[in-house]
Amino acid sequence: MYQINFKEPIHVYFMGIGGISMSGLAEILLDAGFPVSGSDAKKSPLTEHLTSIGARIAYGQRAENISDDIDLVVYTAAISPDNPEYVEALNKNIPMMTRADLLGQIMKNYQTPIAISGTHGKTTTTSMVSEVLLAGETDPTLSIGGILKSIGGNIRVGKSEYFVTEACEYTNSFLSFFPRISIILNIEEDHMDFFKNIEEIRNSFHRFAQLLPEDGYLIINSGIEQISEVTKDLSCKIITFGADIASNYSYTNAAFDEMGRASYTLLKNGTPSGRIELGVVGEHNILNSLSVIALMDLLHIEETTVLSALKSFNGTERRFEYKGSIAGVTVLDDYAHHPTEIEATLKAAANYPHNTLWCVFQPHTYTRTNAFLKDFAQVLTLADKVILTDIYAAREKNTIGITSLDLQREIEKLGKECFYFPSFDEVENFLLENCINGDLLITMGAGDVVKIGENLLGI
Repeated sequence: MYQINFKEPIHVYFMGIGGISMSGLAEILLDAGFPVSGSDAKKSPLTEHLTSIGARIAYGQRAENISDDIDLVVYTAAISPDNPEYVEALNKNIPMMTRADLLGQIMKNYQTPIAISGTHGKTTTTSMVSEVLLAGETDPTLSIGGILKSIGGNIRVGKSEYFVTEACEYTNSFLSFFPRISIILNIEEDHMDFFKNIEEIRNSFHRFAQLLPEDGYLIINSGIEQISEVTKDLSCKIITFGADIASNYSYTNAAFDEMGRASYTLLKNGTPSGRIELGVVGEHNILNSLSVIALMDLLHIEETTVLSALKSFNGTERRFEYKGSIAGVTVLDDYAHHPTEIEATLKAAANYPHNTLWCVFQPHTYTRTNAFLKDFAQVLTLADKVILTDIYAAREKNTIGITSLDLQREIEKLGKECFYFPSFDEVENFLLENCINGDLLITMGAGDVVKIGENLLGI
């Protein structure tokens, strides 16, 4: 594999530079003095920010974008082998590497690289870690899979030993990383267009844990099924967190305030260690915060700093995000696109002030909808009223023949009234006619469903 000498900047071209992760890596290289260019389908706040700090960006992916002065091309798993830029780079014998390989090489430049993994909760937990490290004035470099308001984006370039990043299992990309500390939040079936079964997913996380050196640490949720399959034969030290009191970090006496924000008594090795108040909702965020506390103890961050930062952290964009209110209807938005995530979000919403809970759900990818059809139906019944949009295809073609009508039928079998509309305009008109003062509306999914709430609010 091509090895970058970070002391000798080269011209790097990013295919899909506007992606949440790619844009962050591009900014890190720009800060290090690398000439950076790239392409994307259309302008966005991320691409415009990169342009403002020196990147050259072409809109539309064409062979002529691959100029002779490019030294390295970086691409993502979404790029197909027949992509014109990919083909042209091959024809010109320009070295290429994946986004994950580049991120792995960047991690080697830091004394304490921290990778946060799991099927769910990566972005929120990475953001929590970021807020605590910032509050502790540690000057970290951060690469987050969402927009963190306190840094005005998804990336922050610091000058200290700390590098914090999300680590995604899709296409085994996290196996290209070089962490010294890793967090595994949970392991469940997902990305079934790549993985064959849960055993293969568990094996992938085991291989990820094996990347840790002897002086490294794995912080892992003790509630993961067959956890021994992940932790076996590891040379690093293992720290557990979870609902089980036998964990190194656990909790008791969980409570939720009038806005659904969680608090609990922290237990360290079963011994009470103070009351923790969170600025985010839901029991799932209690578990996320336990992993953060375990990490901060390892890094010797002051306890008062940790407690204050966790209380003030109120989430990232698209994670139970308050968007506004209209005619007495509160509008939230959430990225949940897996049954476990939907269940956690809707249970959290139950503690949030409302009369009727409306959920507008946009299924994400045909393979995921097909794999979890009955599970999606079951968890969506936690809402009072369910509205479905068309499936967001993302990188897929509908070779399965599944539609949102199939999900609607499954929900109705469970006795829950469910509405389906093929266009966002129809959804918005229906909501305007039926939502009333005191209702809570959540737009949910990993696609562009957020636009429905924003259109209603006029933002």
